Amino acid sequence: MKIRSDFKLRDIAGETVVIPTGEASMDFQGIMSLNESGKFLWDMLENDCNEEMLVKALLDTYEVDDETAKHDVSIFLEQLKAQNILQDSE
Repeated sequence: MKIRSDFKLRDIAGETVVIPTGEASMDFQGIMSLNESGKFLWDMLENDCNEEMLVKALLDTYEVDDETAKHDVSIFLEQLKAQNILQDSE
C-alpha cells in the first residue's frame, strides 16, 4: 500500500499537514495534521510498504514496545483508509 499521489505533506506554521490536490480536494474534508511518528510513517508509505514493514521501522527508530507499535500503525492506517488516502500496491 502507498499514499495516493494526489495527497501531499506540507509544513505550515511548524505543523505537518496533509494537503489534497486535484480531484482529492473535492472529497477530502477537514485537515489532518501529523506528529513526528505520523510523518515518519507517511514518508515510508510514499514508497510503498506493508503494515509489517511500518511496525518494524517504528520499532527500529523509536523507543516503543511491539504492542504499542502495532496498535499505533493499525490506527494510523485506519485513519488514512477512512479518508481514502491509501492505494493498493501496483
